Amino acid sequence: MRHLLLIMVAFLLVGCSNSESQSEEVNEEEIETEGTETERTAQEEPETKEEPAEPEKTFSYEVHPETFQIIPLDDADPQVALLTIDDAPDQHAVEMAHILNDMDANAIFFVNGMFIQDEAGQNDLKEIYDMGFEIGNHTMTHPNLEQIDAEQTREEIIPVNNLVEEITGERPQFFRAPFGVNTDASIEVVAEENMTLMNWTYGYDWEAEYQQPEALADIMVNTEFLSDGANLLMHDREWTKEALPEIVDGLRGQGFQLADPKEISNAAEEMTE
Repeated sequence: MRHLLLIMVAFLLVGCSNSESQSEEVNEEEIETEGTETERTAQEEPETKEEPAEPEKTFSYEVHPETFQIIPLDDADPQVALLTIDDAPDQHAVEMAHILNDMDANAIFFVNGMFIQDEAGQNDLKEIYDMGFEIGNHTMTHPNLEQIDAEQTREEIIPVNNLVEEITGERPQFFRAPFGVNTDASIEVVAEENMTLMNWTYGYDWEAEYQQPEALADIMVNTEFLSDGANLLMHDREWTKEALPEIVDGLRGQGFQLADPKEISNAAEEMTE
């Protein structure tokens, strides 16, 4: 009898052991299955990251629509002058850009499309742009806009924007009409292209008596027209290039900061937002 009881106890112990082993195997299988499903879900449903919102543009200045002075917004420094260079990139614009860049001086280079038709001109423009300078539109062939019709005006402006964008990745924000002469047609196209009209407050380098560096530098910093927000017109010319260092130093010597075009509001663009 005692022998029989021992045999029964042994059977019970073996049965419990097998049951526990089966239970552990089932639990391990469940854990593995859950892990696999979790991994599969993670693979099937990748995390979606929200694109960071672009910071809003903040401007310190705007262009006066009648005088074309650079007007401060809020508490911006009013004693600024804006340097602008037309007819780029003809022969001297790249050198002028390097001079200004070395002096940490900002400027807008207003380009004519006829100078960026070939690879050399396009490389020149890209070099100027890569130094951080703003690129403006000065028409394709520099006509007097009063002497051409509306369709010709459109062809003088929009293709230049397209070319500049192809070369730099950005469309011009500012438009300067040759000779400062705008028409209803040019104003309409400029509005369509979300650009700001920009003439100037003074300039001298096309006048014969100022076509040598010393005379030009002197008049540019000592003229009666130099005042807060002055918008200086210069051109891609050798004598202007040579006068640039003295012009920059002279303006700074009189307490003027050189306005950064990227801080000037594009009124047309703001109206469309």
